[in-house]
Amino acid sequence: SSANSYLWFPGGQTSQSITVNSANSYTVRVTGTGGCTAMSAPVAVTVNSSPTATITAGGATTICNGGSVSLSASSGSPYLWTPGGQTTQAINVSNAGAYTVRVTNASGCSATSSATNITVSSNPTANITAGGPTSFCAGGNVSLSASSGASYLWTPGGQTTQTISATTAGAYSVRVTNAAGCSATSS
Repeated sequence: SSANSYLWFPGGQTSQSITVNSANSYTVRVTGTGGCTAMSAPVAVTVNSSPTATITAGGATTICNGGSVSLSASSGSPYLWTPGGQTTQAINVSNAGAYTVRVTNASGCSATSSATNITVSSNPTANITAGGPTSFCAGGNVSLSASSGASYLWTPGGQTTQTISATTAGAYSVRVTNAAGCSATSS
């Protein structure tokens, strides 16, 4: 309150107003006209802890087109995710981007996590090219080649090469996986 001079405890500041950032019980002694003094009642200042804001990915942060990954925030409530604006502790994301979450604790203090980068990789094209007629006499064969990829899995048979020799009747398909680990299966 208004006076001629002030002395704050703790700290010893002598201005009418002070700014504090540590927990304590603060009092002020004021001196008025004629040198009369009065001591204020103490005011307790509490400093609440800020939460820890982290993101945990539930899988690889490089996902295939059409896939998703779960991102979970550290404990708190409420939550605010960027981008997207979701307010749940965990979210599923399928789009590329740098994801952050703002976590607020029960005291109303908040913190924002560092970014978790999500990358979306393209799926390969899975096609089969026959090297000759797909109808032939017993004892014959036809070469079947898959479109380009990093690895292959043929059905039936389980062969893992890009090209196979088909000697028996059947409906052949191939699963092609690219370098990013994304896959597609041919007709």
